[in-house]
Amino acid sequence: MQYKLGMVLSGGGARGVAQIGILKALTEQGVEVEVLAGASAGAIVAALYAAGYSGEEMLDFFVEKNPLRFSKLSMVKPGIFDTEKVVGGFLEYFPDNSFEALDKPIFLAATDIVDGRPEIFASGPLIPAILASASTPLVFAPTEIDGHWYSDGGITNNFPVEPLLGHCDLILGVYATPLRRIQEKDLRSSLSVSMRAFEIGMYYSSKRKFHQCDLLLCPTELSRFGTFDAKHFEEIMRVGYRTASEQMDSILDLVGTDR
Repeated sequence: MQYKLGMVLSGGGARGVAQIGILKALTEQGVEVEVLAGASAGAIVAALYAAGYSGEEMLDFFVEKNPLRFSKLSMVKPGIFDTEKVVGGFLEYFPDNSFEALDKPIFLAATDIVDGRPEIFASGPLIPAILASASTPLVFAPTEIDGHWYSDGGITNNFPVEPLLGHCDLILGVYATPLRRIQEKDLRSSLSVSMRAFEIGMYYSSKRKFHQCDLLLCPTELSRFGTFDAKHFEEIMRVGYRTASEQMDSILDLVGTDR
């Protein structure tokens, strides 16, 4: 099937909430995204949008169902938080727990952490696929699906444009993990060096695919927010809204929407 407009939503942790602001700005201008591909936080946003939730409702999900709570701690699994303990919150928003129940098709990137390969989910049970895509290593325990263990889609594909290629007249990309400017003093622990290396790797592997989009939005202002900065969801959403608004003339020219 051919779609007029597809959208790629990257991972980025809390920074991924900016993509809600971008979708909100598009909706206000009558721009409809027909198909989405997402990784990690982008997978959550893609699923919420495809289920028909408004920008405010999507923001409420992140605020109210934030999985980084003491009640979600993992006692025996290889992660600080247990993804199985957040399923209840997801069921409130996705009661049918099915890709097929969504209003729009979506593709969610995950990583088979045992076999070391990328995976794209597009059908069947929805919530396990979302959790798999967003299972950040060290932070969340891997998610088991059909005997395979999956971790964050950003490990192997933080910008999953591939499922949209050849199926969309136009592709709009959003990259919510801009490469931050840091100093030597910011790298004083093994964890900080490891996270920096992971961030660099994700950025350059994604950057090689940016040209496959007709328009890319990469809000550099997001670099001042942390991956797990749950205290500033509303501000992060406003950054995305403002970024889309500033580029709206180009977006509307691209999609041919009357103003």
